[in-house]
Amino acid sequence: MITITPRTPSPLDRLAPYSAEGMTALESFTFVRHVDGLRYRFERVGERHDRPAYRRTDGQVWCFWGPDDGWHCEIADGLVTAHPLNSDGDELEPPATVWRSLKGDRSYLYDLRPLEPEA
Repeated sequence: MITITPRTPSPLDRLAPYSAEGMTALESFTFVRHVDGLRYRFERVGERHDRPAYRRTDGQVWCFWGPDDGWHCEIADGLVTAHPLNSDGDELEPPATVWRSLKGDRSYLYDLRPLEPEA
């Protein structure tokens, strides 16, 4: 079971305070699949391990930082389904880089793209 500390998102900003150090966190982002352009949107929903936590808008996948796995995505049963490539996974927010997902015997590459603030 995934435990997330809830937070009320700010509809006015893309960035919102989240840490004792006064840092800011990405409010939302999209994973864009390389092979076909399929997009999955994630929204910030709270914190986990003192870092922002995100849930895919369909509610099936979480993206958060953990002390053992660094930044990763996992499904409700705790199965890790994606990790960033070219990253040590210890950033303060999910790195905007290529991520690899694993689904059974399939593997996909995604770009994590921060969403621009709405005008």
